[in-house]
Amino acid sequence: MNFEFLKPVDTALLAYAKMQPNKSLGQCIEIYTSQNDFPDITNKKIAIVGVEEGRASLGNYGTGTNLDEIRKELYKLYPGNWPVSVVDLGTISQGNLIEDTYFALSELLTHLIKNKIIPVIIGGGQDLTYANYRAYDNLEQTVNIVAVDNKFDLGTIEDELTSQSYLSKIVMNQPNNLFNYSNIGYQTYFNSQDEIDLLDSLFFEAYRLGEVTNSIQIVEPILRDADIVSIDMSSVKNADAPANNNATPNGLNGAEICAISRYAGISDKVTSFGIYEYNSKFDVKNQTAQLISQMIWYFIEGVNYRANDYPFGLKDNYQKYIVPIEDQALNFYKSNKSGRWWMEITLNENNKFKRHALIPCTYQDYISATNQEIPDRWIRTLKKLI
Repeated sequence: MNFEFLKPVDTALLAYAKMQPNKSLGQCIEIYTSQNDFPDITNKKIAIVGVEEGRASLGNYGTGTNLDEIRKELYKLYPGNWPVSVVDLGTISQGNLIEDTYFALSELLTHLIKNKIIPVIIGGGQDLTYANYRAYDNLEQTVNIVAVDNKFDLGTIEDELTSQSYLSKIVMNQPNNLFNYSNIGYQTYFNSQDEIDLLDSLFFEAYRLGEVTNSIQIVEPILRDADIVSIDMSSVKNADAPANNNATPNGLNGAEICAISRYAGISDKVTSFGIYEYNSKFDVKNQTAQLISQMIWYFIEGVNYRANDYPFGLKDNYQKYIVPIEDQALNFYKSNKSGRWWMEITLNENNKFKRHALIPCTYQDYISATNQEIPDRWIRTLKKLI
Protein backbone atom coordinates (compact mmCIF):
# COMPACT_ATOMS: atom_id res chain seq x y z
CA MET A 1 0.00 0.00 0.00
CA ASN A 2 1.14 3.54 -0.75
CA PHE A 3 1.44 5.62 2.45
CA GLU A 4 2.40 8.92 0.80
CA PHE A 5 -0.54 10.71 2.43
CA LEU A 6 1.01 10.16 5.87
CA LYS A 7 3.06 13.07 7.18
CA PRO A 8 6.04 11.83 9.27
CA VAL A 9 6.41 12.88 12.88
CA ASP A 10 8.33 16.15 13.07
CA THR A 11 12.08 15.78 13.49
CA ALA A 12 12.05 18.08 16.53
CA LEU A 13 9.44 15.85 18.17
CA LEU A 14 11.58 12.79 17.47
CA ALA A 15 14.47 14.55 19.21
CA TYR A 16 12.14 15.28 22.12
CA ALA A 17 11.17 11.61 22.30
CA LYS A 18 14.80 10.53 22.39
CA MET A 19 15.45 12.98 25.25
CA GLN A 20 12.97 11.15 27.46
CA PRO A 21 14.26 8.79 30.18
CA ASN A 22 15.39 5.32 29.24
CA LYS A 23 12.50 2.84 28.88
CA SER A 24 9.87 5.58 28.52
CA LEU A 25 7.42 5.17 25.64
CA GLY A 26 9.32 7.80 23.66
CA GLN A 27 12.30 5.45 23.72
CA CYS A 28 10.26 2.28 23.07
CA ILE A 29 7.80 3.25 20.32
CA GLU A 30 8.94 3.04 16.72
CA ILE A 31 8.32 6.45 15.17
CA TYR A 32 7.92 7.28 11.48
CA THR A 33 10.09 10.29 10.60
CA SER A 34 11.46 11.86 7.43
CA GLN A 35 14.92 10.58 8.38
CA ASN A 36 13.86 6.93 8.09
CA ASP A 37 12.00 4.76 5.62
CA PHE A 38 8.42 3.87 6.43
CA PRO A 39 8.62 1.47 9.40
CA ASP A 40 8.03 -2.24 9.09
CA ILE A 41 4.65 -2.76 10.72
CA THR A 42 4.48 -6.50 10.17
CA ASN A 43 4.77 -7.53 13.80
CA LYS A 44 3.24 -4.45 15.39
CA LYS A 45 0.14 -4.74 17.53
CA ILE A 46 -0.95 -1.08 17.70
CA ALA A 47 -0.48 1.85 15.30
CA ILE A 48 -1.02 5.46 16.33
CA VAL A 49 -2.18 7.88 13.64
CA GLY A 50 -3.20 11.53 13.90
CA VAL A 51 -5.75 13.13 11.59
CA GLU A 52 -5.62 16.89 11.03
CA GLU A 53 -9.23 17.19 9.91
CA GLY A 54 -11.66 19.45 11.72
CA ARG A 55 -13.64 21.12 8.95
CA ALA A 56 -16.85 19.24 9.84
CA SER A 57 -16.51 19.65 13.59
CA LEU A 58 -19.42 21.86 14.59
CA GLY A 59 -18.79 24.36 17.37
CA ASN A 60 -15.18 23.27 17.86
CA TYR A 61 -13.24 25.05 15.12
CA GLY A 62 -9.52 24.35 15.34
CA THR A 63 -9.76 20.72 16.39
CA GLY A 64 -7.21 18.46 14.73
CA THR A 65 -4.31 20.90 15.06
CA ASN A 66 -1.29 20.64 17.35
CA LEU A 67 -1.74 16.89 17.82
CA ASP A 68 1.93 16.68 18.74
CA GLU A 69 1.00 18.06 22.16
CA ILE A 70 -0.63 14.68 22.84
CA ARG A 71 2.40 12.85 21.50
CA LYS A 72 4.71 14.82 23.80
CA GLU A 73 2.71 13.73 26.82
CA LEU A 74 2.49 10.12 25.60
CA TYR A 75 6.23 9.85 24.99
CA LYS A 76 6.88 10.84 28.63
CA LEU A 77 4.97 7.88 30.04
CA TYR A 78 6.47 4.55 31.02
CA PRO A 79 4.97 1.29 29.77
CA GLY A 80 3.61 -1.19 32.26
CA ASN A 81 4.82 -4.74 32.67
CA TRP A 82 3.96 -5.59 29.09
CA PRO A 83 5.76 -5.67 25.73
CA VAL A 84 5.56 -2.48 23.69
CA SER A 85 4.62 -3.36 20.13
CA VAL A 86 3.52 0.10 19.05
CA VAL A 87 4.35 2.25 16.03
CA ASP A 88 3.56 5.94 15.53
CA LEU A 89 2.72 6.36 11.85
CA GLY A 90 2.55 10.15 11.92
CA THR A 91 -0.39 12.21 10.71
CA ILE A 92 -2.89 12.39 7.85
CA SER A 93 -3.04 16.02 6.75
CA GLN A 94 -6.22 17.70 5.53
CA GLY A 95 -7.00 16.75 1.96
CA ASN A 96 -8.06 19.30 -0.64
CA LEU A 97 -11.59 18.11 0.05
CA ILE A 98 -12.81 16.59 3.29
CA GLU A 99 -13.73 13.47 1.30
CA ASP A 100 -10.02 13.08 0.45
CA THR A 101 -9.22 12.90 4.16
CA TYR A 102 -11.98 10.37 4.74
CA PHE A 103 -10.70 8.23 1.86
CA ALA A 104 -7.09 8.29 3.06
CA LEU A 105 -8.11 7.37 6.61
CA SER A 106 -10.40 4.55 5.47
CA GLU A 107 -7.71 3.09 3.19
CA LEU A 108 -5.11 3.15 5.97
CA LEU A 109 -7.45 1.64 8.55
CA THR A 110 -8.55 -1.15 6.20
CA HIS A 111 -4.90 -2.06 5.61
CA LEU A 112 -4.07 -2.05 9.33
CA ILE A 113 -7.14 -4.02 10.41
CA LYS A 114 -6.62 -6.64 7.68
CA ASN A 115 -3.11 -7.11 9.05
CA LYS A 116 -4.43 -7.45 12.61
CA ILE A 117 -2.93 -4.13 13.72
CA ILE A 118 -5.19 -2.02 15.94
CA PRO A 119 -5.26 1.65 14.92
CA VAL A 120 -5.44 4.33 17.60
CA ILE A 121 -6.82 7.43 15.86
CA ILE A 122 -6.21 10.89 17.31
CA GLY A 123 -8.57 13.46 15.74
CA GLY A 124 -9.89 15.72 14.49
CA GLY A 125 -13.67 15.86 14.39
CA GLN A 126 -15.79 12.91 15.45
CA ASP A 127 -17.20 12.76 11.93
CA LEU A 128 -14.02 10.74 11.25
CA THR A 129 -15.91 7.86 12.89
CA TYR A 130 -17.78 7.58 9.58
CA ALA A 131 -14.49 7.08 7.71
CA ASN A 132 -13.48 4.53 10.35
CA TYR A 133 -16.75 2.66 9.80
CA ARG A 134 -16.32 2.67 6.01
CA ALA A 135 -12.92 0.99 6.49
CA TYR A 136 -14.82 -2.21 7.29
CA ASP A 137 -16.63 -2.29 3.93
CA ASN A 138 -14.08 -4.69 2.43
CA LEU A 139 -13.73 -6.84 5.54
CA GLU A 140 -16.99 -8.72 4.96
CA GLN A 141 -18.35 -8.40 8.47
CA THR A 142 -21.06 -6.53 10.29
CA VAL A 143 -19.89 -3.93 12.77
CA ASN A 144 -20.71 -2.88 16.33
CA ILE A 145 -19.94 0.75 17.22
CA VAL A 146 -19.66 2.13 20.75
CA ALA A 147 -19.59 5.91 21.06
CA VAL A 148 -18.66 7.62 24.32
CA ASP A 149 -20.45 10.93 23.93
CA ASN A 150 -22.91 13.23 25.67
CA LYS A 151 -24.94 13.38 22.41
CA PHE A 152 -26.07 10.77 19.89
CA ASP A 153 -24.98 12.88 16.88
CA LEU A 154 -27.87 11.58 14.82
CA GLY A 155 -28.79 14.65 12.85
CA THR A 156 -31.01 13.87 9.85
CA ILE A 157 -30.32 12.13 6.59
CA GLU A 158 -30.65 15.50 4.82
CA ASP A 159 -27.85 17.07 6.89
CA GLU A 160 -24.29 17.31 5.63
CA LEU A 161 -21.91 14.81 7.20
CA THR A 162 -20.62 16.54 10.34
CA SER A 163 -19.50 15.68 13.85
CA GLN A 164 -23.14 16.03 14.94
CA SER A 165 -24.82 14.03 12.16
CA TYR A 166 -22.43 11.19 11.32
CA LEU A 167 -24.59 8.51 12.97
CA SER A 168 -27.50 9.00 10.55
CA LYS A 169 -25.05 8.51 7.66
CA ILE A 170 -23.80 5.27 9.21
CA VAL A 171 -27.36 4.02 9.72
CA MET A 172 -28.73 5.03 6.30
CA ASN A 173 -25.89 4.95 3.76
CA GLN A 174 -25.05 1.84 1.76
CA PRO A 175 -23.37 -0.54 2.16
CA ASN A 176 -24.95 -0.92 5.58
CA ASN A 177 -22.66 -3.05 7.74
CA LEU A 178 -23.90 -1.77 11.10
CA PHE A 179 -25.30 -4.39 13.46
CA ASN A 180 -25.38 -2.47 16.72
CA TYR A 181 -24.70 1.02 18.05
CA SER A 182 -24.26 1.76 21.74
CA ASN A 183 -23.86 5.13 23.42
CA ILE A 184 -22.09 5.50 26.75
CA GLY A 185 -22.58 8.64 28.83
CA TYR A 186 -25.34 10.56 27.05
CA GLN A 187 -26.93 13.48 28.88
CA THR A 188 -30.68 13.59 28.38
CA TYR A 189 -31.01 17.37 28.10
CA PHE A 190 -28.67 17.36 25.05
CA ASN A 191 -30.82 14.83 23.16
CA SER A 192 -34.43 15.18 22.04
CA GLN A 193 -36.98 12.61 23.13
CA ASP A 194 -37.52 11.81 19.43
CA GLU A 195 -33.86 10.80 19.14
CA ILE A 196 -34.03 8.71 22.29
CA ASP A 197 -37.16 6.98 21.00
CA LEU A 198 -35.56 6.39 17.59
CA LEU A 199 -32.54 4.66 19.10
CA ASP A 200 -34.86 2.51 21.16
CA SER A 201 -36.94 1.58 18.09
CA LEU A 202 -33.74 0.49 16.31
CA PHE A 203 -32.91 -1.70 19.34
CA PHE A 204 -29.71 0.28 19.91
CA GLU A 205 -28.38 0.82 23.42
CA ALA A 206 -27.84 4.03 25.35
CA TYR A 207 -26.54 4.49 28.90
CA ARG A 208 -27.11 7.78 30.71
CA LEU A 209 -24.20 9.53 32.36
CA GLY A 210 -25.65 8.88 35.82
CA GLU A 211 -25.91 5.13 35.19
CA VAL A 212 -22.28 5.00 34.07
CA THR A 213 -20.83 7.08 36.90
CA ASN A 214 -22.89 5.16 39.46
CA SER A 215 -21.34 1.86 38.33
CA ILE A 216 -18.59 2.09 35.71
CA GLN A 217 -18.47 -1.72 35.49
CA ILE A 218 -21.75 -1.84 33.56
CA VAL A 219 -20.01 -0.62 30.40
CA GLU A 220 -17.46 -3.46 30.26
CA PRO A 221 -19.77 -5.93 28.41
CA ILE A 222 -20.79 -3.13 26.02
CA LEU A 223 -17.17 -2.44 25.09
CA ARG A 224 -16.42 -6.18 24.97
CA ASP A 225 -18.90 -6.44 22.10
CA ALA A 226 -17.54 -3.47 20.09
CA ASP A 227 -15.53 -3.43 16.87
CA ILE A 228 -15.15 0.36 16.78
CA VAL A 229 -14.84 2.60 19.84
CA SER A 230 -15.24 6.34 19.24
CA ILE A 231 -14.68 8.80 22.10
CA ASP A 232 -15.77 12.43 21.86
CA MET A 233 -13.78 14.41 24.44
CA SER A 234 -16.91 16.48 25.15
CA SER A 235 -18.11 13.40 27.08
CA VAL A 236 -15.56 14.40 29.74
CA LYS A 237 -16.45 17.30 32.01
CA ASN A 238 -14.80 20.63 31.28
CA ALA A 239 -12.84 20.67 34.55
CA ASP A 240 -10.98 17.51 33.52
CA ALA A 241 -10.71 18.13 29.77
CA PRO A 242 -11.03 21.82 28.83
CA ALA A 243 -9.55 21.44 25.30
CA ASN A 244 -12.91 21.30 23.56
CA ASN A 245 -15.14 24.25 22.81
CA ASN A 246 -18.19 21.99 23.35
CA ALA A 247 -17.07 20.85 26.81
CA THR A 248 -19.70 21.25 29.54
CA PRO A 249 -19.72 21.23 33.38
CA ASN A 250 -21.07 17.68 33.64
CA GLY A 251 -19.52 14.56 32.20
CA LEU A 252 -17.21 11.66 32.92
CA ASN A 253 -14.15 12.37 35.01
CA GLY A 254 -10.55 11.56 34.09
CA ALA A 255 -10.43 8.28 35.98
CA GLU A 256 -13.70 7.09 34.42
CA ILE A 257 -12.66 7.81 30.82
CA CYS A 258 -9.36 6.00 31.45
CA ALA A 259 -11.28 3.00 32.84
CA ILE A 260 -13.46 3.00 29.72
CA SER A 261 -10.33 3.12 27.54
CA ARG A 262 -8.90 0.13 29.37
CA TYR A 263 -12.15 -1.82 28.99
CA ALA A 264 -11.95 -1.09 25.25
CA GLY A 265 -8.40 -2.39 25.14
CA ILE A 266 -9.22 -5.59 27.03
CA SER A 267 -12.03 -6.42 24.59
CA ASP A 268 -11.04 -9.25 22.25
CA LYS A 269 -13.25 -7.76 19.52
CA VAL A 270 -12.21 -4.08 19.42
CA THR A 271 -10.18 -3.53 16.25
CA SER A 272 -10.10 0.29 16.11
CA PHE A 273 -10.08 3.00 18.77
CA GLY A 274 -10.51 6.74 18.17
CA ILE A 275 -10.31 9.84 20.37
CA TYR A 276 -11.79 12.97 18.82
CA GLU A 277 -12.50 16.68 19.27
CA TYR A 278 -9.22 17.65 21.00
CA ASN A 279 -8.74 21.40 20.48
CA SER A 280 -5.38 22.55 21.83
CA LYS A 281 -6.21 26.27 21.87
CA PHE A 282 -8.59 25.68 24.80
CA ASP A 283 -6.21 23.49 26.78
CA VAL A 284 -4.92 24.56 30.19
CA LYS A 285 -1.41 23.46 31.17
CA ASN A 286 -1.71 20.64 28.61
CA GLN A 287 -4.26 19.01 30.90
CA THR A 288 -6.36 17.49 28.12
CA ALA A 289 -3.29 16.38 26.16
CA GLN A 290 -2.10 14.63 29.31
CA LEU A 291 -5.48 12.95 29.81
CA ILE A 292 -5.65 11.73 26.21
CA SER A 293 -2.11 10.36 26.46
CA GLN A 294 -3.17 8.46 29.59
CA MET A 295 -6.29 7.16 27.83
CA ILE A 296 -4.06 5.79 25.06
CA TRP A 297 -1.75 4.28 27.70
CA TYR A 298 -4.68 2.49 29.34
CA PHE A 299 -5.94 1.26 25.98
CA ILE A 300 -2.49 -0.16 25.13
CA GLU A 301 -2.31 -1.82 28.54
CA GLY A 302 -5.76 -3.32 28.00
CA VAL A 303 -4.72 -4.77 24.63
CA ASN A 304 -1.69 -6.37 26.26
CA TYR A 305 -3.91 -8.00 28.89
CA ARG A 306 -6.48 -9.44 26.49
CA ALA A 307 -7.59 -12.85 27.72
CA ASN A 308 -8.55 -14.13 24.24
CA ASP A 309 -11.40 -16.01 25.90
CA TYR A 310 -14.23 -15.22 23.49
CA PRO A 311 -16.08 -18.54 23.89
CA PHE A 312 -15.35 -20.31 20.65
CA GLY A 313 -12.46 -22.25 22.13
CA LEU A 314 -12.35 -25.52 24.02
CA LYS A 315 -15.45 -26.23 26.07
CA ASP A 316 -13.20 -27.14 28.99
CA ASN A 317 -12.29 -23.43 29.26
CA TYR A 318 -15.85 -22.43 30.14
CA GLN A 319 -18.58 -23.28 32.57
CA LYS A 320 -22.01 -23.52 30.98
CA TYR A 321 -25.12 -22.61 32.94
CA ILE A 322 -28.59 -23.40 31.59
CA VAL A 323 -31.38 -21.26 33.04
CA PRO A 324 -35.00 -22.31 32.31
CA ILE A 325 -37.05 -19.19 31.86
CA GLU A 326 -40.64 -18.90 30.62
CA ASP A 327 -40.94 -21.41 27.74
CA GLN A 328 -37.25 -21.55 26.85
CA ALA A 329 -33.77 -21.96 28.32
CA LEU A 330 -31.02 -19.34 28.31
CA ASN A 331 -27.44 -20.55 28.02
CA PHE A 332 -24.79 -18.65 29.95
CA TYR A 333 -21.03 -19.17 29.69
CA LYS A 334 -18.41 -18.17 32.24
CA SER A 335 -14.75 -18.07 31.28
CA ASN A 336 -12.45 -20.00 33.59
CA LYS A 337 -9.64 -17.71 32.46
CA SER A 338 -11.11 -14.24 33.13
CA GLY A 339 -14.36 -14.88 35.00
CA ARG A 340 -16.28 -12.94 32.32
CA TRP A 341 -19.80 -13.93 31.28
CA TRP A 342 -21.68 -14.38 27.98
CA MET A 343 -25.24 -15.32 27.12
CA GLU A 344 -26.24 -17.13 23.94
CA ILE A 345 -28.88 -16.80 21.27
CA THR A 346 -29.25 -20.03 19.31
CA LEU A 347 -28.98 -19.41 15.56
CA ASN A 348 -28.89 -21.51 12.44
CA GLU A 349 -25.31 -22.17 11.29
CA ASN A 350 -26.00 -20.30 8.02
CA ASN A 351 -27.18 -17.14 9.75
CA LYS A 352 -24.91 -14.25 8.66
CA PHE A 353 -25.13 -12.75 12.15
CA LYS A 354 -23.59 -15.80 13.81
CA ARG A 355 -20.74 -13.74 15.27
CA HIS A 356 -23.32 -11.78 17.30
CA ALA A 357 -24.99 -14.84 18.82
CA LEU A 358 -22.82 -14.70 21.96
CA ILE A 359 -23.61 -11.56 23.90
CA PRO A 360 -21.23 -10.27 26.57
CA CYS A 361 -23.04 -9.82 29.86
CA THR A 362 -22.48 -9.51 33.59
CA TYR A 363 -22.92 -11.88 36.47
CA GLN A 364 -25.92 -9.76 37.44
CA ASP A 365 -27.55 -10.63 34.09
CA TYR A 366 -27.21 -14.31 35.03
CA ILE A 367 -28.72 -13.66 38.46
CA SER A 368 -31.60 -11.75 36.83
CA ALA A 369 -32.29 -14.73 34.57
CA THR A 370 -32.39 -17.09 37.55
CA ASN A 371 -35.03 -14.73 38.95
CA GLN A 372 -37.02 -15.18 35.72
CA GLU A 373 -36.09 -11.77 34.28
CA ILE A 374 -34.79 -11.93 30.70
CA PRO A 375 -31.84 -9.48 30.35
CA ASP A 376 -32.60 -6.44 28.24
CA ARG A 377 -29.47 -6.88 26.07
CA TRP A 378 -30.60 -10.42 25.17
CA ILE A 379 -34.03 -9.17 24.09
CA ARG A 380 -32.61 -6.28 22.02
CA THR A 381 -30.15 -8.54 20.24
CA LEU A 382 -32.80 -11.16 19.52
CA LYS A 383 -35.05 -8.53 17.95
CA LYS A 384 -32.23 -7.49 15.60
CA LEU A 385 -31.58 -11.10 14.61
CA ILE A 386 -35.15 -12.10 13.73
